[in-house]
Amino acid sequence: MALKREAPGRYASFGAADTERLGELVAPSLADGDVLVLTGGLGVGKTHFTKGVARALGDAHPVTSPTFALMAVHDGGRIPLFHFDLYRLEHAYELEDTGIYDVLGYEGACLLEWGEQFQDELTDEYLGVVISRVADAPDERRIALEPHGARAEELARQIDEAVERALGAAADSSTAGADGPKGA
Repeated sequence: MALKREAPGRYASFGAADTERLGELVAPSLADGDVLVLTGGLGVGKTHFTKGVARALGDAHPVTSPTFALMAVHDGGRIPLFHFDLYRLEHAYELEDTGIYDVLGYEGACLLEWGEQFQDELTDEYLGVVISRVADAPDERRIALEPHGARAEELARQIDEAVERALGAAADSSTAGADGPKGA
């Protein structure tokens, strides 16, 4: 199966490749200062999503979850990508040591895994990317965009349009391949 748009800002992923593909479709809309808070349980695909974003931004470095380092910088692309994993933090005062305040909302785009636990200390303007498992379907995920603030609403709209275009183009090409060129 392939990535599917279920409703505006709501997607179905049928494996890691689909989750990465959604990240690839997000990347062209990202600008300096954008913040995405990636929410979901362990192993749902937050890092796969980030891999897609980094690849589409043009950074060829490997993406792994920075659980122990807390931050990874992917600066080989169109804009820098700051990938934070806040899972191991227990208290808001620990954020100071991560370097998050040096870049959050200013330089590059920030993707925060487990950032929801410190939302009051971080920023009011962000796009939530909520990834959840589907019962009885081990590889299937539901991914929802939840904008907070005007820029996040615009970003969610741009992403949704990009997904709709990409999936529509894929459907058109598969139909053309099966039935010949459209209009023929």
